[in-house]
Amino acid sequence: MTTSPSVRPAASRALTTGFFGDPDFDFETRLALGATTYGVGDPGSVLATVAAIADGDRPGWFTAWSQRGDRFSALGAAADGDGDAPGAMWAYLAASAAYSQALGAVDGLPRDRTGAVMLPTFRSSRRAWDAMIDASGGRFVRVAIPYDGDTLPGYLLRPDAGGAARPTFVMTNGSDGPLSSLWSSGAAEALARGWNAFVYDGPGQQSLLFERGVPFRPDWEAVLTPVVDTLVARADVDPSALTAYGISQAGYWLPRALAFEHRFVAAVADPGVVDVSTSWLDHMPPEMIALLDGGRKDTFNGYMAEFAGSDPDMDRTFAFRARPYGIDDPFDLFTTLRTYQLRDVAAQIRTPLLITDPEDEQFWPGQSEQLAALLTAPHEIASFGVADGANFHCQPLAPRQTAHRMFGWLSGQLAGRGAG
Repeated sequence: MTTSPSVRPAASRALTTGFFGDPDFDFETRLALGATTYGVGDPGSVLATVAAIADGDRPGWFTAWSQRGDRFSALGAAADGDGDAPGAMWAYLAASAAYSQALGAVDGLPRDRTGAVMLPTFRSSRRAWDAMIDASGGRFVRVAIPYDGDTLPGYLLRPDAGGAARPTFVMTNGSDGPLSSLWSSGAAEALARGWNAFVYDGPGQQSLLFERGVPFRPDWEAVLTPVVDTLVARADVDPSALTAYGISQAGYWLPRALAFEHRFVAAVADPGVVDVSTSWLDHMPPEMIALLDGGRKDTFNGYMAEFAGSDPDMDRTFAFRARPYGIDDPFDLFTTLRTYQLRDVAAQIRTPLLITDPEDEQFWPGQSEQLAALLTAPHEIASFGVADGANFHCQPLAPRQTAHRMFGWLSGQLAGRGAG
């Protein structure tokens, strides 16, 4: 559904002001509520969980969501024991999502506690996810992707266990998104339409970060091409009907890969991200940018240490966002971030691309239109706004509106190619 961002009618306080004053808590609450439209928990369980959390209290957030994950895990185990596979799948998926919500606040815990709970909390989330996979009756299968002398963990979610070749929706996650978040970002919709959905952990994401310490890389074609190679060799994947989706920071990674990987019929960037570094640099004083531009590493790092020491929130945010890059030195990190840009490769993209453009985009405002301007491939912009409750980064409270727009467009692209 396309909306006009210029229209801002009177709206509820929750839509325009928020559930929390803390922007991280508010955004995560929106994501959790939106996910319930695809059966990830319930709206009531989300509201009951956040009601127990004081605004900005990160230890409280971690505790409340961890306890919610424990409750859902117990429900899943009970349903499993009773032979109730659908009930077990629902509860395990909700548990995985709840533990991942808890994980988002780990960097707000005392430093001596952070390391002790980070890996166990991730593993609780992944165990619940894997239990959901196991309860699917063979519909959902694990698929290892050969990568750099090892493998990436992947999961092919299928509408049934029959093994028929189907259109397949390949999903690339953002910087810190768990696999459970992809369920409501398109996987469930793909299954409902008779498609497969494929999800995986890439470098710097989830299991590769927490268990292996493998950092992000800018050249995502080195990740996505092995994914495609593996999928097209499977009998249950129609190689002529591959589509791709990239959410959040994958709005950079996916288009970057598409500049070199041309086997997708069509793709969606949600939203478009031309330059990842702007979400960091736009909040930096001009004097610091000048130091970075001038290569004055020692002075830059000295100021960064001074700022971090005087602002615990900044220190926490920097540590959280820097960890997946595997770079501790601030100057080196910001220098590397500037290589995560599409200006040099966007003209090489051949795949038709749908680019979401939500009103109130808080991380990469204006970059969806910038990406469209760089493209020579066919493309469309899908605008979303507060008039339909679909504002903010990745439309957190409007996953079905987003799915309606992008799957309608993708289906048209497949039909136009005679695929599927």
